Formats: sequence, structure tokens, C-alpha cells
Amino acid sequence: MSIYTIGQAAAHSGLSNKQIRDYESKGLLQAAQRTENGYRMYKEHDLHTLLFIAQARKLGFSLEQVRNLLILWQDHHRSSAQVKQLAEQHIHELETKALQLQQMAATLRELTQQCHGDERSDCPILKGLESP
Repeated sequence: MSIYTIGQAAAHSGLSNKQIRDYESKGLLQAAQRTENGYRMYKEHDLHTLLFIAQARKLGFSLEQVRNLLILWQDHHRSSAQVKQLAEQHIHELETKALQLQQMAATLRELTQQCHGDERSDCPILKGLESP
């Protein structure tokens, strides 16, 4: 069985040492075994968990959603329907955010098109920010 330092675990997972310590402190990752000098040591299973967390975070899952996904991932008796429901809920949240961002960009684009961008002090962008 291979044992990894936190630096090796970070390099393998693409996470930083700080992120790994944070995930450990939040209970997403089991507390690492420690050497006599107090260094964290991780097993192969821990690396798989870190990779899982990293991928879930790249997909925009919140820490609470990652926690729920980890529980489902580790439960071999779970139904795929539970996982699908969580993923579909996240897709809805992402699509809602994307729509909001598109609306924000459209509003800002309209304001910048109205702005002359010259030496005049009159600025439609600032006026647009004054009113709701």
C-alpha cells in the first residue's frame, strides 16, 4: 500500500495543500494519519477521494453537495436515482446562474454602448448604476 505526503497528494489531485487541509477539517476527507513528526500521510483511498472532490468542485458543486455526493459514492447500496436527482438539481442551479449572468452582461453591454467613452463627464454607465 502506498503512502503519500500532503505535497504528493496535492500534486496527484491538483488541489493545494491548503485545500486538502480544509477538506479534512470540514469532514469531507478522513483525518490523515500522522507521522511521529506530525506530518500528514495519505493512503491510496484518500487520493481517490481527493480526485472525486476536485472533479465535483470543478463542476461547481458546493461543499454541501460534495458531502452528499461522497456519501452516495461510498454507499454501494444507493440508487442511481438519488445521484441523478442531485445532479439535475445542480444543473438547474447552474442554468439559472448562467441566465442571470447573461442578463447582467446584456444590461452592461447596453450601458457601455450608450457611453461615448470620451472626455465628457456624462456617463450612461454610472447613471445606469444609480437606478434599479
